[in-house]
Amino acid sequence: MNKSLEELLQDLAIANRILVNEGVLDGFGHISVRHPEQADRFFIARSMAPSLVTVDDLLQVDLEGVVHDERGRRTYVERFIHSAIYAARPDVQSVVHSHSPSIIPFGVTGARLRPICHMSGFLGAVTPVYEIRHSAGESSDLLINSQALGRSLAQVLGSASVALMRGHGSVTVGHSIEHAVFRAIYTEKSANLQMQAMRLGEVTFLTEGEAQATSAMNDAHLQRPWDSWKRHALKNWD
Repeated sequence: MNKSLEELLQDLAIANRILVNEGVLDGFGHISVRHPEQADRFFIARSMAPSLVTVDDLLQVDLEGVVHDERGRRTYVERFIHSAIYAARPDVQSVVHSHSPSIIPFGVTGARLRPICHMSGFLGAVTPVYEIRHSAGESSDLLINSQALGRSLAQVLGSASVALMRGHGSVTVGHSIEHAVFRAIYTEKSANLQMQAMRLGEVTFLTEGEAQATSAMNDAHLQRPWDSWKRHALKNWD
């Protein structure tokens, strides 16, 4: 059943808190959702800590990264991550950018993030790594602070579910808020498990077929973890 705009925005506010609760976001990072009635717009919070976001803090941005807010509020500098991905990927309805800690090592070493368990099949055979130096040179602050850099990131993401950002974090996409949140949480969990497993010896990763099958299976059950995460977030809502 399709959500009303009010329900969608409520879930976006809650998703910010869920991602904080699950160790994906902290004082930084952000999640957005495409406008259900205007495909060339998306909703994202004003520039603030994710754990404090309410529906009143959400504003609209277009696919060039221009903010449209009657109150003149600003959003995150890296809104271009979202605008460029929505422009390049019509299938994407929600985008998460985070600095979750277990993911960072895989973007700066030769170790590639791969699906290690049935909950992370969406990672696929290869998780691409975005190297900002190829687009911004060797003296940038690593932030995606322009539409041009956003496009270069979207190009590296391609049709994948997740892209790592060297020395910075990652971006995760989904067909809904629930989908993107699930993937962001389990990307962090899978990265942590992979680091643990690598200390013990050679790792047996999922095959491409296993990754596809497990991803499809989990996509059919997104409501179960979402309901649990949402209840916990609402329980601690101020």
